[in-house]
Amino acid sequence: MSSVPRAFSSAERRTSLTIGVTVGVVAVGLVSSLLAARFSGAVAAPPPGITDAGPVVRAALPLVRVVSDVAAALTLGVLLLAATMVPGATRAASAAPGEPRRALALKVATGAAFVWALAAAVGVVLTFADAAGMPLSEPTFGAQLLASAWSIDTLRVMVLSAMAAFVVATGAALATTRAATVALTVVALFGVLVLAPAGHAGGSSDHETAVNALGAHLVGVSLWLGGLLGLVVLRRSLGDSLRVVARRYSSLALWCFVIVGISGVMSASTRLSGWQDLTTDYGLLVLVKVVALVALGAAGWWHRRAMLERIDAGGRRAFARLAVGETLVMGAAVGIATALARTAPPVPETESDPSAALALTGFPAPPAPTAMSWLTAWRVEWLFLAVGLLAIGLYVAGVVRLRRRGDAWPVLRTVTWVIGWLLFLYATNGVLGIYGRVAFSWHMTLHMFEAMVVPIFLVLGAPVTLALRTLRPRHDGTLGPREMVLGIVHSRFMAVLGNPVFAAAFFFMSLVVFYWTGLFELALTTHTGHLLMTAHFMVTGYLFAWVLVGVDPGPKRWSPALRLIVLFATIAFHAFFGVAMITGTTVLGGDFFETIDIPWVPDRLADQRFGGGVAWAIGELPALLLALIVAMQWFRSDRAESVRADRKADRDGDAELTAYNDRLAQLADRDDRTKA
Repeated sequence: MSSVPRAFSSAERRTSLTIGVTVGVVAVGLVSSLLAARFSGAVAAPPPGITDAGPVVRAALPLVRVVSDVAAALTLGVLLLAATMVPGATRAASAAPGEPRRALALKVATGAAFVWALAAAVGVVLTFADAAGMPLSEPTFGAQLLASAWSIDTLRVMVLSAMAAFVVATGAALATTRAATVALTVVALFGVLVLAPAGHAGGSSDHETAVNALGAHLVGVSLWLGGLLGLVVLRRSLGDSLRVVARRYSSLALWCFVIVGISGVMSASTRLSGWQDLTTDYGLLVLVKVVALVALGAAGWWHRRAMLERIDAGGRRAFARLAVGETLVMGAAVGIATALARTAPPVPETESDPSAALALTGFPAPPAPTAMSWLTAWRVEWLFLAVGLLAIGLYVAGVVRLRRRGDAWPVLRTVTWVIGWLLFLYATNGVLGIYGRVAFSWHMTLHMFEAMVVPIFLVLGAPVTLALRTLRPRHDGTLGPREMVLGIVHSRFMAVLGNPVFAAAFFFMSLVVFYWTGLFELALTTHTGHLLMTAHFMVTGYLFAWVLVGVDPGPKRWSPALRLIVLFATIAFHAFFGVAMITGTTVLGGDFFETIDIPWVPDRLADQRFGGGVAWAIGELPALLLALIVAMQWFRSDRAESVRADRKADRDGDAELTAYNDRLAQLADRDDRTKA
């Protein structure tokens, strides 16, 4: 009977530790937020003549945001630890009997996610009250909130975040497997990332850079703070695995430090006009955050240099003290960030008199294109630039690792991969990315480039094969990048996606759904829609090219003849899509093109019809290239089969042919005997 009280006492201690550490971080964040807000005047009453929601709303809003941010970070961090870093059976049927550490992490995530959902919901109410200048006691407050919650962009993304938090909370309470934990981690990541357009920088005149930077900043801070909080909370239950988890987290924290630093600089650059702005209230709070970042970087360096080696030698308490200290500093930084979001920056958030193109796209209308525009028109899209350069850098690093250990890798694969990403960077940062935002014909050229040209080069680079050959497998029961790639490649989900009929249907039907619904207008008028559009074009194009000519592992590949049939059928449907564009009588995209009214596009319907011709014409060239590649693979496969058969014949004296001739001779003898 004595074991029961001890187990209960251990669970009690873990619960009190979780609550104590989390409450401490929240308390530090609340105090720092309050002090920073009072310093910058973020909680001061507005000037006379401007409606005010009242001091309660002004004071409560940043404090609720602190609770929401810390709870979201803890949710995401604990789920990530449980999904990838806590040792255990990768395909455990149940977390309760066989995976107690993961089960504990899911319990912590459940509580944190419910707090996150509640705080996010309260934040929606307070944000609306603050924006509308309406006290909570206003009789019509509830009705106006319900009418506006989904129509206002800022409130809509906050509602989505709250919904994601509720889904995570419910799912974590029911989840038992590692796969479910990975899925919940993705949902929690979405709940954090979706808040980027609602942030202070989301209204910047350099809107896309600001939103991209804020999104990266939110994810980096959440993973960094949440992972460390989760490590502190779970450290006792991890036992001998603490060192393994701490090392994995240390690598993650280094990436987060780099992401937070770079995104912080980019975000500040959109709000500060120069070094002189650092002396303003906004600039001074930015400097405080810089000091906190440097201090956290130094603590992380000390962790990697000394603490990780001492964990198994009795240094657990010192490790815990330093980790708790780091979380408190992070909590203070989160509090300052919430106050900073309500502090007026030196650079105005919006243009004083924006044009229609600037208001809808975030950029001024470009001049009429010329032949030289294909070479001279450039506008840096920082997110796409970072993605492209990172993809090239990681691929080249993998090739270098292979060659250093004496393994070969085809040069042509490296060349095609680099060419593919360079074409992507040209499309998104060059003339197509600029003019594709304001004219349908240019948009369609960009679409065809991203969906039918770039993916072919990327598929021929065989990135999955390279990753599986270079990524080191983990033997400690944790889930690393290689294990994730293998899990995806051999999953039932990929078996469906890898079916050529599904890939072809998805490729074509997505065109119809995208252009003949409100999704097209959403992609033209919102940054999030533009990012999702680009990702969709790339993914559907890559999937279609992969099922036809890909060499990476996956579901059983169809014969070349069947793949050619699928290709020709898809191209026929694609031609039908182009003809529908050419003969259409309604301008797509809602009122977007009419509102921006680009002077060098006098006839919008004619421009759309020209875009349909572009879709038809450009679609044929990649199709021809895909057909040639399939034919070459067919020829090589037949030649390899012939060579294999010849070698087998040399080894066994062509036993198969001899047996066949003997069989024919026997049949001939039997016929002769029958006739006789």
